[in-house]
Amino acid sequence: MKSEKFSDWLRQSLLFINREPLAWLGYTLFMGVVLVLGRISSALGIFLSVSCLFVGVGIAKYIDIKSSEQPVSLSFAINKSLPLAILAASTIVLCWFVFMVLANIFSGEPEKIGQFFFYWQLTPENLNHKSSRELASWLYGYANVALIFTLLMMTTFASWFSHSLMLFKNHTWSTAKERGNQAVAKHQNALYKLLGFLFLEAVLCASVTPLLTPVLYMLTSTLLYISYRNVFESKVI
Repeated sequence: MKSEKFSDWLRQSLLFINREPLAWLGYTLFMGVVLVLGRISSALGIFLSVSCLFVGVGIAKYIDIKSSEQPVSLSFAINKSLPLAILAASTIVLCWFVFMVLANIFSGEPEKIGQFFFYWQLTPENLNHKSSRELASWLYGYANVALIFTLLMMTTFASWFSHSLMLFKNHTWSTAKERGNQAVAKHQNALYKLLGFLFLEAVLCASVTPLLTPVLYMLTSTLLYISYRNVFESKVI
């Protein structure tokens, strides 16, 4: 297994996105709309954002094999990746809810627990008299926190490669975790740099460049696929 470099993953991901810019543009715009729902319900927003992140991995596979001898349709790729994405998103929502319940109980604010499922914030008071950057930061701020939380949960309780191995190799969770952790151990330097890059970008998107939050989700999906492909399928763009 050859040594992988984060710079190669990032370069290849950017080249990969350029192969089908219209497909990625459409999906990014779709996420830009969907992520707004987090201001209606945190549970729904987290569920949809994590689902979009992992469905994006399936879309990357669709783009990769589009010109092969056995291409698949975009709808097939989405339908194949959606069940596992929903399962992952539901798990993340459940974990987030548990942490939120404990935090509210210890802070003496148990009445806020119900707001996790419904809390209408799209009011004139929140929307008016804000610049476009301030409004975008308010709308997408939770999505960047959700992305960091998802990456932490993945790397703590599974591995960076687990989702892709389950989706493309039909591994069980335990098998995917074991194989994924073995690959992580051999490519620690690249993975640490990759995660550091994504955490930094999420922080920047939360405060400086919030309008790029959907783009960050799309890039993360692509990096998930490209890193998996290079390590387990030995393909390079």
